[in-house]
Amino acid sequence: METQLPPPMVLYRLATAHYLSQAVYVAAKLGIADHLADGPLTHDALAKATGTHAPSLRRVLRLLAAADVLVEREDGRFELTTVGSFLKSGPGSFRAAAQLFGGPMVWQSWGDLLTTVRTGETALHRVFKTDSFEYMNDHPEEAAVFDEAMGSFTAMTAIAVAAAYDFSSMRKVVDLGGGQGALLAGILRANPDLRGVVFDMPRVADGARREIAAAGLADRCEFVGGDFFEAVPAGFDAYLLKHVIHDWDDAKATRILRTARTAMSPEAKLLIVEGVYPPRIDASLESQGAARNDVNMMVCTGGRQRSEAEFRQLYEAAGLRLARIVPTMGMVCVIEGVRS
Repeated sequence: METQLPPPMVLYRLATAHYLSQAVYVAAKLGIADHLADGPLTHDALAKATGTHAPSLRRVLRLLAAADVLVEREDGRFELTTVGSFLKSGPGSFRAAAQLFGGPMVWQSWGDLLTTVRTGETALHRVFKTDSFEYMNDHPEEAAVFDEAMGSFTAMTAIAVAAAYDFSSMRKVVDLGGGQGALLAGILRANPDLRGVVFDMPRVADGARREIAAAGLADRCEFVGGDFFEAVPAGFDAYLLKHVIHDWDDAKATRILRTARTAMSPEAKLLIVEGVYPPRIDASLESQGAARNDVNMMVCTGGRQRSEAEFRQLYEAAGLRLARIVPTMGMVCVIEGVRS
């Protein structure tokens, strides 16, 4: 039977949660899980493999063992738990996500949360004197981590979206801001007669084309570079926007939607794939996910998580109508819009 912690201890654990997030980041950055993939190792062996200070590394490894990321064996060697195994590189890995959320761009921005609450200014813009997209242009290694992390999340989202939303009547779809194509690849695999285009900034072109080819979809999918604030390709049955609109304030989000509307035929669908902020926040996993994501957008991009009513207003401002919201088995919904 689990012992209930007294309230002060609950608050203490919440206040010190960053201890663990940074320990996980260090393990991800150093590739600890990859070094442990073939079996347990001592902290000395891990320090030698990672070029780190052995006594200091041991202390962090023990912190991770206390959190069930690692196990410290009786002989002093460390091994992976099931949770820790997801820090290994490869398909399904959480390593890039751990590096992203614990890395400089997000970590330093969250450190300035209080100023954002006091002023309403986006922390990342203030801390780095630029926006998140220009920051990644200037930091290609962190941009590569971001792209990999988003690809990992999106691959899971794609399965949920393809299972929940019926694309069978469509011939062509375009994924606006589609990154390296993970969402579209999942949808195309589930719909063999469908063709698609990944539309995103030219900086991701090489990675997207590699991923499309690796998925065996080069004959049905291509990459097109561009700026969705200016123009997007016309002639598609569906226009996908996964975790794009939540990056922007209402004015810029409306501009993106208006650009898409201009390219849409009267019968085309606009499909925002995002979480929908619940009417009331409680301690459920759905509420936790929504609230965390919402504040992260406030800190890092100036965007927000939106409720059904807010999506409806956004669509109306762009000359669209919210037709329906299709829930999925993932932490997202498909928010279907049509031309009004």
